[in-house]
Amino acid sequence: MRIAFFEVNELEEEYLKKKLDGHQLKFSNEKLTLENVQQINDFDSISVFIYSKIDEQITREIPNLKLITTRSTGFDQIDLETCKKQGITVCNVPSYGENTVAEHTFALILSLSRNMCKACIRRFEQDFSIEGLEGFDLKGKTIGVIGTGQIGLHVIRIAKGFGMNVVAYDVHQNKLLSEVLGFEYISLENLLAESDVITLHVPYMKATHHLMNKDTFKLVKKGALLINTARGSIVDTEALIDALDKKILAGAGLDVFEGEEVIKEEKQLLYDPKNLEVLTNLVKDHILLSKDNVVFTPHIAFYSKEALERILETTVENIAAFVLGKPQNVV
Repeated sequence: MRIAFFEVNELEEEYLKKKLDGHQLKFSNEKLTLENVQQINDFDSISVFIYSKIDEQITREIPNLKLITTRSTGFDQIDLETCKKQGITVCNVPSYGENTVAEHTFALILSLSRNMCKACIRRFEQDFSIEGLEGFDLKGKTIGVIGTGQIGLHVIRIAKGFGMNVVAYDVHQNKLLSEVLGFEYISLENLLAESDVITLHVPYMKATHHLMNKDTFKLVKKGALLINTARGSIVDTEALIDALDKKILAGAGLDVFEGEEVIKEEKQLLYDPKNLEVLTNLVKDHILLSKDNVVFTPHIAFYSKEALERILETTVENIAAFVLGKPQNVV
C-alpha cells in the first residue's frame, strides 16, 4: 500500500519504517490540509492524529483512498458519514494506557501515604530528619474505585496486590469480574463513607461534571485521600480546597486540573505547545500547589514509553489487518 503519515515525529517515523517495510511510505510532521493533500492524491491510505480534519473536500482529493487510521482514541476529526459513502474504512486506537494510568494512580497514592514529596523537599533543604514523615500502610485499608472500566479494573488488581479491601461504584456493574477479582459494588454514598482512598476513573461528561462537590465531600470518611487521574472537572476545585482546609481529606493526588478540558486527547500535550501553555497557566500560582498534602503531576499518567509504543503498534496492526481483508478497530 501507499501510506501517508501526518503529524509524526522523527522517532515515530523511524519505528513505522521498520514495522511497515514493503509498503511505500510518506511522512510529514504537518497536519493534512487542502494545501498539502495534492502531494498524496494517488495514495491508498493515510494515518493522522487529531489535528488533521478529514472531510469530503479532503477525501475527494484522494480518489484511491481506502483506509484511514487515526493514532488516537477519539475520531471526531474524521467525517465518518462521508467515509462510509465512499467506502473508506476508518480505524482508531481504542486503548493504550490502562495499566499505565493505573500504575501512576498508585504512584500518587504512595507519594501521599509515605510522604515522598515532603521528604524530597527536605532533602534539598539539607533536612534529613524524620519528624512529621510518618506514613501509613495500604494493607488492610479500603480503596474506593469510582469507575470500573479498563483503568479502574487495573487499579483494583494492583490494590489487591497491596492487600487492600476494594469497593467500587459504577453505573454499569460487571458482577462476574467483581467475583473474580474480589471486590464489591456499593452505592457512591457508601463508598465515600467507607474508603480510606478514593480514586476516580470515569470519563468526563455532563453526568460526571463536579461529581466530587461540596455535597459529596461531606459524605467522605474523614482523613481519606482523593486521587484524580481522570479529568479535572470531575472535581469541583473550590470544594476540594475546602475539604482539604477542613481536614475532611488528608491529602489529594492530582494528575489533572479543572479547566484543562481543551486537551481532549492526552497526546495533544506532546504535539501542541498551546496546550502546554494552557496547563502552565492553570497551575501557575494555584492555591492547591501551596499545600504540602497535595501531590501534583502535569497530566503525565498516560505518558510512558510503552504506552506511546502501543499507539504505534495498534496502528501498524490496523494496517496489517486491513491488508489481510480483516479490518480491526473499525469505527
